[in-house]
Amino acid sequence: MNAPTNRKQQLLKRHRRNKRVGLLLALIVLVLSGVAVAWWLPLVLAVLGWVAHEAWFADHLFYSPRDDYQYSFAPFTQQPKVHLNAGRLRLDEGVILDEGATLILALRVKSTWLGRFLDPVVELTGGEYPDRQTFERGVNGLRYLNLSEQATALSRGELCLRGRFCRLLGEPTLWSFTSPQVKHQRVMIIAPHADDAELAAYGLYSQADETWIVTLTAGEIEAEHYQQMGLDRVEAARLKGRLRAWDSIAVPRWAGVPQAHCVQLGYFCLQLAAMQAAPGQPQGSREADLSDTRPFRQLNPFALPGDADGAPTWNNLLADLRELLLKACPDVIVLPHPTLDPHPDHRCAHDAVLQALEGLEWQPTTLLGYANHLHDNDRWPMGNAGEGVALPPVFAADRLMQPLSLPLSLAGQRDKAMALGMMHDLQPRAPFKRRLRRAIQRVLAGRTVSRYGENEFFRKAVRRHELFWRL
Repeated sequence: MNAPTNRKQQLLKRHRRNKRVGLLLALIVLVLSGVAVAWWLPLVLAVLGWVAHEAWFADHLFYSPRDDYQYSFAPFTQQPKVHLNAGRLRLDEGVILDEGATLILALRVKSTWLGRFLDPVVELTGGEYPDRQTFERGVNGLRYLNLSEQATALSRGELCLRGRFCRLLGEPTLWSFTSPQVKHQRVMIIAPHADDAELAAYGLYSQADETWIVTLTAGEIEAEHYQQMGLDRVEAARLKGRLRAWDSIAVPRWAGVPQAHCVQLGYFCLQLAAMQAAPGQPQGSREADLSDTRPFRQLNPFALPGDADGAPTWNNLLADLRELLLKACPDVIVLPHPTLDPHPDHRCAHDAVLQALEGLEWQPTTLLGYANHLHDNDRWPMGNAGEGVALPPVFAADRLMQPLSLPLSLAGQRDKAMALGMMHDLQPRAPFKRRLRRAIQRVLAGRTVSRYGENEFFRKAVRRHELFWRL
């Protein structure tokens, strides 16, 4: 088991232990109140306690909001000198910012008492692109703001920072990362599942000079929504796989990507790790009763090595990827980040691409990582749709990181939202418990649902920035 998986398991174990202890203490309080005061009091307290939990303690946050984020950026990264005075951020005299650079500002954020119940927000005003970036309730530590659209306002001395339900403390530090012109190159997006390319990189791939999208799995499992239509488990999984295979080919056309550049490999969801562990051994679908990838490849524009026998093996996956890499010759490959994103299919997708590149005649000039899932904060990016994306929680200072933030206009955000809306996996309604929790949080915690759709990814992914990491 690798380090990211170990860390995830440790975080989950600590979270569950703390939850058990909290429930035990709550039970003791309820019993004592019923004995000492009145029989009905425990019922009232139980309801109030549950409502409070759903409003303020239901986030999956597997670290203390008082922990400092710990980033190490690449050596020789530019650090323009800045000062924060009376809420205004100013550059030192004579400092010139590189055009199009990714700008990251580190400073301490401390929530007020209200910031324990309402999400703390840092507001950026004074320029052409006012923004809001949100942090954990109860935050009290070092955080990293994304100022990548604020270079003009900062250079003019007009950029103002204001904490809402929080205070900004200490002297900030600014980093400036030179951004490669990835939009003017040949880009290949590696998507473990249909919708991963859109979630992470719709803005990038819709604007690139040439785009290829390669989806590794059919994403056929967890098809309960289709069982409600009267299908059995196998039929529902097969239907879901066909729909998501269609999505992976058809939805990129919304952004102008030609069908000839969209490929669905048809391997099975959550089976990539088993394939990697035994490269020559086929790993069939968990739910669709299939051991042949070809039913989900029928829309592909050309044949691939794995079509010969349809075997869902790691060796076939590598052969498919090598064929595609040599055919597309991408300058930029966008793939899941190896440590930020803990999803097992995402980690295996990263490994498969790197292994496929070994000894290959064509090598890309740039690898960009993305994270559609996080280890320890499932609300990141925090805040509302349309707002900026601050850097995610990272607590491994020994790992060098190099962010790349690409802006997405309001028109681009709307197009991205429509692309996500076409994805069948994001269309079903949320479970009743989740909808009830959102209603409670809307009333008591001031949170809103994205205007674009009910699924949480409409809030998390439709933002004014798309954030990548140079690998």
